[in-house]
Amino acid sequence: QVHLVESGGGLVQAGDSLRLSCAASGRPPERYAMGWFRQATGKEREFVGGIDWTGGTTSYVDSVKGRFSISRDYSEHMVYLQMNSLKPEDTAVYYCATDPQAPARVIRTTTYAYRDWGQGTQVTVSS
Repeated sequence: QVHLVESGGGLVQAGDSLRLSCAASGRPPERYAMGWFRQATGKEREFVGGIDWTGGTTSYVDSVKGRFSISRDYSEHMVYLQMNSLKPEDTAVYYCATDPQAPARVIRTTTYAYRDWGQGTQVTVSS
């Protein structure tokens, strides 16, 4: 079983940056894609972005393209979500999740494709 812990959330102003971290411990799969999702109050959880197991392919939802970027450090089982130019509509709880089934260069965007989930970290962007 994989245990995921997100960190780095907080309260920031519009235009600021944050970097979220996701640490995997326990028994991570040998190869796994990682996704970042978010859930705003009263809304469904949505895909934000992901990185394939090779680390060479990333994908983002249109609303964050050009502002957010994902990277990973396999040796440390860490994945990062760099968020720049934050907007109030980015306010949500952010979750990381593993997808051990996705092949290289494939990043799935649906929640049911992901197996292990962290507890989430709150990001609040004030205007």
